[in-house]
Amino acid sequence: MNLDAITTLEQQLTSALETPPAEVRRIFHGRGRRWPGLEQVTVDWLEGVVLVSLFREPGGDEIGALKAMLLRLSASPVWSESQARSLLLQHRYLLDSTVELLWGEAVDECVVSESGLRYKLDLGKKQNNGLFLDMRHGRDWVRANARGQQVLNLFAYTCGFSVAAIEGGAEQVVNLDMASSALSRGRDNHRLNGHDLGRVSFLGHELFKSWGKVKKLGPYDLVIIDPPSFQKGSFALTRDYQKILRRLPELLTENGVVLACVNDPGIGPDFLIQGMKTEAPELRFVERLENPPEFEDIDPDAGLKALVFRRG
Repeated sequence: MNLDAITTLEQQLTSALETPPAEVRRIFHGRGRRWPGLEQVTVDWLEGVVLVSLFREPGGDEIGALKAMLLRLSASPVWSESQARSLLLQHRYLLDSTVELLWGEAVDECVVSESGLRYKLDLGKKQNNGLFLDMRHGRDWVRANARGQQVLNLFAYTCGFSVAAIEGGAEQVVNLDMASSALSRGRDNHRLNGHDLGRVSFLGHELFKSWGKVKKLGPYDLVIIDPPSFQKGSFALTRDYQKILRRLPELLTENGVVLACVNDPGIGPDFLIQGMKTEAPELRFVERLENPPEFEDIDPDAGLKALVFRRG
């Protein structure tokens, strides 16, 4: 991250803040590798909170120059007109993902909107804030295809897919995740949107020890699989994804649909397409959902892969 790269970042942020998004959005995606020297930097607009994230430790001179630029930006007219109220710097490369307040009011959590739905985010407590912004089109797709459906949401995290499904008219959603705190935030998200929690189940279980319970609550018209690349002690993508794919036929209705996702830059869509052919050949590949334009990557296969499969 040299001085030229920091100048480029300042120009990109100034341009983005001239017309700030109406909803939560990524406004700079260095991880798409389109900006040399900024590959480990992202910036998100959280409706007045500007969150700058560093995924690799910069050198001493670099961090000083970056902070100076950000403070200069926060004193500019375009910043004032954007009505930004906080500027946060998150050090994602640290074990506790420390968040520094660089300017404005301290904020530990906030409520944001995406496609008209509301979500509560945690800032400064965990590595991830509770909503993966690159999955916006996936949540929109679920909302558009959920009416009357029985839905299974695996690796549910804070239940963004569940919120979208219920809003889209799903009959019932079963959320499964090991982290009870994430599921608790999922309940909060449903309440924020005025949803009937009687149509939503929250299972705080480890998937591979809970097949019987998951199957008993089915069959499902739609199964969503959005796992982490690695979860210590429970899931490794290249080792365990196939175990899920081979169980899909016993979980799905006759014409059931699967939204299967991978967000490891080193793994392309063929991992899922070929894996499905091998483990569940009765499911055919239908389409790959487009990623939001702000997540453009020089290699499309390095970005989020959200693939739709249909039985029959």
